[in-house]
Amino acid sequence: MAQQHLDPTDPTAGAVTGDALARYLRAQATEFLRALRLHRETGGTAGAPARGYPGVGNDGAEESVDAARALRRSARRISGSLHTFRPLLDAGWSEEMRPELAWLSGTLGLEHAYEARLERLLLALHRLSGATAVSVRTVDALVAGRAAPGGRPAGATATRERGSLTVGAAKAGALLERQLTLARTRAHSTALQALGSSRFHAVADKVALLASEVPLTPAAPATGLAALAGAAGERLTDAVTALPLVTAGHPYNAEALVHGLSADPSPHPQDGPWHQVRLLLRLYRYAREVLYGGDAPLDVRLLTAGQALNRHRDASEAAAAAAQAARTPRITPATAYALGVLHADQRHEVEAARFAFQQAWQTQTVDAP
Repeated sequence: MAQQHLDPTDPTAGAVTGDALARYLRAQATEFLRALRLHRETGGTAGAPARGYPGVGNDGAEESVDAARALRRSARRISGSLHTFRPLLDAGWSEEMRPELAWLSGTLGLEHAYEARLERLLLALHRLSGATAVSVRTVDALVAGRAAPGGRPAGATATRERGSLTVGAAKAGALLERQLTLARTRAHSTALQALGSSRFHAVADKVALLASEVPLTPAAPATGLAALAGAAGERLTDAVTALPLVTAGHPYNAEALVHGLSADPSPHPQDGPWHQVRLLLRLYRYAREVLYGGDAPLDVRLLTAGQALNRHRDASEAAAAAAQAARTPRITPATAYALGVLHADQRHEVEAARFAFQQAWQTQTVDAP
């Protein structure tokens, strides 16, 4: 694949200095604090409120979910900017903040990840068994009487589709639901504990300080950002160049299926480089946000490539969950067969996402500066 450069194309980008980075970080810190306040006001945590923030209510579950998503969004952007532009920031402060923000973002995202994974797998089982597709809002009601973590109702009026599943698929769905619901409940509890912990209070206090004062180096206000943002683009380009895009062009990757159904529970070796590209693409997107502020030009190539990599991540994690369920002791052959079919289906989705990324990356161009 021909090398394509992702350096910023705006001819004025070289004039953007560390002052723009400070403005961006202050804005993201303000968004973080606003989301934290909303999260607590809508009952997002249990226990005593953190220092300097409002108390906790009992209503507004949807607002609390949105607030948690906004917390993760701001935490990722602050952490990503600290990584890309670390030469312009106080080294000790930056290296201390980044892992804490990554911990927070990862902890808050687990519950949603398990919920989305279960939804994806149950819908895939319905599709593979020939059942009528169900709304994503009714997946939580596939088992009678189940309530979601945090007290949300299970949605008793939802239409059931399990009757049209085969016995193996029905049992596979029940097994996946038990395992992933348990994981989701634990993730919910972990998030609540994290948001009430002294570790989180320390992160929130540091972000509150960041909203008013950014610890730039003395030279940062006069240093251009374009070179550091361009380096982020080069790291992305190099990682994409190293991807096995020839394999991704094949419609059926038997090696991936064999590994996933083996007794080895380790992550799939083919997926790691793709997850790394997804991370690097996200870092480059954040760098562009810093450079252009609210006027960043829409890059359709980055957008479509990012969407494909998100689908890749979701499908690979769903396949791993199906494979893990298939390793459950004493399940019936029919259940194991259904889980194997489900795993193969999700690995096909992985291959399709890789092919979509390949098409988006190779057919659209980014002009050199």
